[in-house]
Amino acid sequence: MCFENLPIEFDEDGNATLLPGVANPYSYETQTVEEREAFLKDIARKNGQLNDIDFDPVTRVAGALAFHSTVNLKDRKVVDTASMATLFRGYEIILRGRDPRDAAFISSRACGVCGGVHATAAALSIEMALGIKPPPLGIVIRNLMLSCEYLYDNPLHLFILAGPDFSEILVRETNPEIWEKAKDFKTKYSNMHGYETIGEIMTDLNPLTGKLYLEALELTRVAREAYTLLGGKYPHPETVIPGGVTTTVTTTTMIEFYLKLKVYFDYSKKCVGIWDDVYDFMYEANPLYKEVGQLPVNIVDFGQWDHEDYYDASYENCNEWGEKRWSTPGAIIDGKLVTTRLTDLNVGTEEFIEHSYYEQWEDYPFKTDPLGNPLSPNHPWNKTTIPKPGVQNWKERYSWSTTPTWDRKTFEAGAYARVYISALAQKLPESDYIKSTGHSLILNVSADELPEMKLEWKVPKIWNAFERNRARAYAVAFNMMVTMENWVRANDMVKRGETKVATPFEIPKKGQFRGVGYWGAGRGYLAHWCVIENGVLANYQISTPSTVNACPKTPWGESGAYEQAVLNTPIIETNFTDEKDFKGIDILRALRSFDPCMPCTTHVMVEGTDRVITREVTTCACGIS
Repeated sequence: MCFENLPIEFDEDGNATLLPGVANPYSYETQTVEEREAFLKDIARKNGQLNDIDFDPVTRVAGALAFHSTVNLKDRKVVDTASMATLFRGYEIILRGRDPRDAAFISSRACGVCGGVHATAAALSIEMALGIKPPPLGIVIRNLMLSCEYLYDNPLHLFILAGPDFSEILVRETNPEIWEKAKDFKTKYSNMHGYETIGEIMTDLNPLTGKLYLEALELTRVAREAYTLLGGKYPHPETVIPGGVTTTVTTTTMIEFYLKLKVYFDYSKKCVGIWDDVYDFMYEANPLYKEVGQLPVNIVDFGQWDHEDYYDASYENCNEWGEKRWSTPGAIIDGKLVTTRLTDLNVGTEEFIEHSYYEQWEDYPFKTDPLGNPLSPNHPWNKTTIPKPGVQNWKERYSWSTTPTWDRKTFEAGAYARVYISALAQKLPESDYIKSTGHSLILNVSADELPEMKLEWKVPKIWNAFERNRARAYAVAFNMMVTMENWVRANDMVKRGETKVATPFEIPKKGQFRGVGYWGAGRGYLAHWCVIENGVLANYQISTPSTVNACPKTPWGESGAYEQAVLNTPIIETNFTDEKDFKGIDILRALRSFDPCMPCTTHVMVEGTDRVITREVTTCACGIS
């Protein structure tokens, strides 16, 4: 049994049924606005002076995010939070009624960072619906393309978006006592990054001018160039289709690809060494930093990088091929790995809109999944996207994000999910480069200028903002070694003359078909659910990692990941006297640890009306650096 809240039980074979005797198994009680108001009034009565602190927009994130917090500056506590995705994701409406082959090309326009992952998830969804199995080389080439996207995204976050939060400029401004300690504090891992003191690292983390900032910009360019060798262009690939890819792959292509990316062998070691040093120092300088963004470990991920010997695109076999991925799917609830089965992850998924700018849908067309497992009326296959713009209100409806839950719990998503779940599950395929121990992930990173190194990410005792970023640094090495594993496999296939990269298919003109593309963006969890009827898309739903992390409260009042993380964050900032010079750096560190990416939520609202016009719009500028 992997569910605690959904009224579903499993037999010995993993087949699910609704618990008998439950009159309305998917009913729930909502928290009223009046109850919320009473809660806040009680807080104010107990704590006295409260300050409303708004970040609108939250800077150094992709896209647009607004965040409201109520802070007791005297006691240095956050007492209430609300996260607002300020833009509407209109792609579900755009795709309705379209040819299924359009899904990969249109959905990739959702983001200027992760267009490739959307295209891939769309292709996987159509493959499952129509039973299209790509050839082995097509599967591996897609893996390589997506590795490039991750190798672009993770350094972007570590050194350009979140990294400046630990730079000399910001640390000296918000916590001068920390900067004074950092200037002479010796590093432990200078053999990996070349810095003798933490102060030197912080100086080079300075935005725009710091060497680490500029180096990360260069490395993102390298990853994009490698991607275009296989994808045609970046960030919106031309070659990803249901059934594989349309890339011509030769030995020359594979050599060029390797020569582009081999710099990441040393760079991944550098990322690990820098962030191990910085975060260990921050803990020692002030142990309260362990509480910044602290949460129970509730993480869900679908896994990535299909194994060409097992992936067959079918829902019937998705548990088998899912557990053979180079990153293991799974759900960790309260620190315990409860399942690695993709069917469980699918059945346990619901989306709620009580605090979102949408109308409730009424149809409930699918009572079960294709295997007969029960589905909620709130499951994405049953969902209809009905936008209903409203006035900004932090207590009622306040976000364009829906509220995804698994087993009726909010959870978080991130690049670190690949590391965390794979470490616990011990289901990774045999490899010379990566190994899961049940409590750690061992990465044998190849030599370039630096020697070969064995890196080990260990499950942390606490889970907070710093550990999210530390695990993301290890994810760079993980991504690179999965890339190496798949490059070897692709190169061997090409040498053997296996050059087929796509499986032809036809779109049936009659009948109904369902599919789901389980994948992951640079920041983890991503799924595309589709329903095809009589040759066109009857329904299409996208769930992104930032939808998960940025979600507003559940109908019963549980906060999403951003909100919970900030609520648990102490105010450690010292260099302020009142709210006018309060920077909120600890709050922002908690938020940015999730790598917010909000541009896959786009809309145009007609002023003075409740009318919404959807267009293929990308609001993200991070792909042009």
